[in-house]
Amino acid sequence: MSQLQDKNTTLAIDPVWQRIREEAEAILKQEPALAGFIFQTILAHQTLESAIAYRMAQLLGTADVSALIIQQIFEDAIGSDAGISKAMRADIVAFNERDPAAVRYIEALLYFKGYQALATHRIANWLFSQGRKDLAFFLQSCSSRLFGVDIHPKVKMGQGIFLDHATGVVIGETAVIDDEVSILQNVTLGGTGKETGDRHPKIRHGVLIGAGAKILGNIEIGHCVRVGAGSVVLKAVPPNKTVAGVPAKIVGEAGCSDPALKMDQII
Repeated sequence: MSQLQDKNTTLAIDPVWQRIREEAEAILKQEPALAGFIFQTILAHQTLESAIAYRMAQLLGTADVSALIIQQIFEDAIGSDAGISKAMRADIVAFNERDPAAVRYIEALLYFKGYQALATHRIANWLFSQGRKDLAFFLQSCSSRLFGVDIHPKVKMGQGIFLDHATGVVIGETAVIDDEVSILQNVTLGGTGKETGDRHPKIRHGVLIGAGAKILGNIEIGHCVRVGAGSVVLKAVPPNKTVAGVPAKIVGEAGCSDPALKMDQII
């Protein structure tokens, strides 16, 4: 199969990647100053996986660990676990569907640090699961410094996650985040002190966590819960409820079947 045939086949079965390439072509026409950046980051690659590995390597590479090595680490992880590719695509779609500032798929990959922090975490989590903990912590520290997002590499995370703005998000070691969760800036999923073991929140699918909320301890936030901005949640919350306040209390129903998708924060 020729290179052109191979590219066309890949695009036909990967609509997310096809759309990103089309958006890249449009940027080339609209902003010639970005021609080199867009070509090297998007159009020079045959797959979304390759483009993500390259983009993240350019951001994360340092004098200590080069961009070339980071790129190889991303490619190895993605090639070893098909679930990473699936999750990265779902995350791109989540950003586009839930962020009113996002009008193109390409924006998450190129510009949004919430997506970039998630992509880094998915690789760090894979490394951690393989026993390569020092390299996982290295990526975590780079992500924390660069994106202002601190996620322990052990954190189990589903797909279709949206970190809106992302600055100041902190997620502790034993936290679990299910599919289709939306988290705004300055959210903490933390412990309650110096206890050890399983000590962090479990966030079930469809949960919306407002800006500045703190959820502390080994508690479960049931599916499709809304957590009001600035709330401090210290107790488990049953599904489909809205909680708000310090300490947080149930103030009503969630208001819809999928608060993380609707992004409606008015209580």
